Amino acid sequence: MSRPKVGPGPGRGPMSVNLDKAKDTKGTLKRLLNYLKDSKKLLILAVILIILGVILNLASTIILQPIIDNYIIPLLQNPGVEEYKSGCIRMIIILVMISLSYAAISLIQYKIMIKISQNTVKDLRNEVFNKIQKLSIKYFDTHPHGELMSRIVNDIDNISMALNTSISQIISGILTLIGTLVAMIVISPVLALISLLSLPVMLIVVKKIAGYNKKQFIKQQEALADVNGYIEEYVSGQKVIKAFNKEEDVKENFSVKNLKLKKDGFMAQTVAGMIMPIMGNISNITTAITGIVSGIMCIKGKISIGTITLYTKFSKEYSRPITELANQFNVIQSGIAGAERIFEILDHEEEFPENKGKPEISKVKGHVEIKDVYFGYSDDKNVLKDINIEAKEGETIALVGPTGAGKTTIINLLTRFYDVTKGSIFIDGIDIREIEKNSLRNSLGIVLQDTVLFNESVMENIRYGKLDATDDEVTEAAKLADAHSFIKRLPDGYNTILNEDASNISKGQAQLINIARVILKNPEILVLDEATSNVDTRMEVKIQKAMNKLLEGRTSFVIAHRLSTIVNSDKILVVNDGKIVENGSHIELIDKKGIYYRMYTGIFEE
Repeated sequence: MSRPKVGPGPGRGPMSVNLDKAKDTKGTLKRLLNYLKDSKKLLILAVILIILGVILNLASTIILQPIIDNYIIPLLQNPGVEEYKSGCIRMIIILVMISLSYAAISLIQYKIMIKISQNTVKDLRNEVFNKIQKLSIKYFDTHPHGELMSRIVNDIDNISMALNTSISQIISGILTLIGTLVAMIVISPVLALISLLSLPVMLIVVKKIAGYNKKQFIKQQEALADVNGYIEEYVSGQKVIKAFNKEEDVKENFSVKNLKLKKDGFMAQTVAGMIMPIMGNISNITTAITGIVSGIMCIKGKISIGTITLYTKFSKEYSRPITELANQFNVIQSGIAGAERIFEILDHEEEFPENKGKPEISKVKGHVEIKDVYFGYSDDKNVLKDINIEAKEGETIALVGPTGAGKTTIINLLTRFYDVTKGSIFIDGIDIREIEKNSLRNSLGIVLQDTVLFNESVMENIRYGKLDATDDEVTEAAKLADAHSFIKRLPDGYNTILNEDASNISKGQAQLINIARVILKNPEILVLDEATSNVDTRMEVKIQKAMNKLLEGRTSFVIAHRLSTIVNSDKILVVNDGKIVENGSHIELIDKKGIYYRMYTGIFEE
């Protein structure tokens, strides 16, 4: 089962997120809002509608006073007066019209904000995905795939939810707060002072809870990413799990991770849920106090019943935006935490940024020199030591040795998946660090042990080697790879869609498609990394035949565990403990009766 590596080199290390470190909330929000620039016109329209909505909402409150003082109370005192009846009906109709207008404007504004948020997260998702294509292999070796998927999917969804509601809530809340505060002061400065005393208490509560709650939401997101990564890994590894009867162990490990997610989620949601009742209680206490004071003032004839009703409604409107914003903090904090994790990807250094503007290479001859190379996945340990290899144009160099000796690492350096710690690698006399990255990779063709095929047709999978290739060119490449005959037998031939894991064809057939892809690319330098290790002997012969055609006229580096496949190589290098310990042709190494001899004759002991 393939498990993403985490940490330096081949080991697995801890996640790199420090939950205790303070995050730049202000900077994250500012950066996130910059993504709204492309929706500037829609945002302006949404703000205008929000302002109109606030005005209509305040108007629907203000109109209550004349309805009560000028019509309802007089009508109760003089039931038969037609003027009060018709006036009351007229004012109620106006109130209904205002309410309907407010509802319509709110709906339109809500739809606009959804469109803005979806446009924004679409751009953000594109940017993150494009950034991933520019990151180094080391980044993917040190970050679990499920964790990256969680960032791209879950964290961006959280940003979308925050943008959907939070922007409109903040603007509407601030305007409503200002409008109601002014109205309350105009109505009764004494009552307004009582209500204002609750504001600092509310703000302190929100600040304290929000600061703690953000850490809890970051923990929740990390726990969710861990669960997603575990699910992605072990769903793909079901065959191994069942073969080793590890179902119970997997279930137990998942339960531990799921329990942590439950606890972190419980804490985040509990803290977020505390805001609403606390704010509600503060608001209720303030309303009760103002109710008592306003009642006394009414008895003394200083204010009317309509004024009390109007002020009470305004006092509720005054606390409502604070309460709503507080209630939105779980969404806002989750969105900020998600944005920070997304920006961590966007801010990560790209693969070989110094390589931009370097010259391209053309008409590569294939003379490769690896000189005095040292390399380590971490600073304290070199896994390759003093590696020197020369491959002349058209030569085939075979790398053999025990598992973990450093064979694949040499290939990783040649392809610049990693950079050497010390020393240099040259192609046609040019240091590969001085060659434009895409130009370097275009000159290389790689056939790996684990084939990678996409959920596309066979035709498109082969065409991946040369995207502008015609169907005839694809077919010719398949014939050269000895894959044409089995492809024609597939249900839809070249148009057969492969499963995500290519399970509807055999591993050997998948490898032939992979070889056809490289043949179509027609690279000058070829890398074969144990390309026949996952197939049976009969298919190995077929693949070897295809590879022999592929090797013709090309400089090639071949890693093989079946030594019979590399006996005709120009040079065979025996790698052990990060060093080249033997070097020569098959005959020369057999005559030496050293490590290679023992490996070839089947008596090699570590």
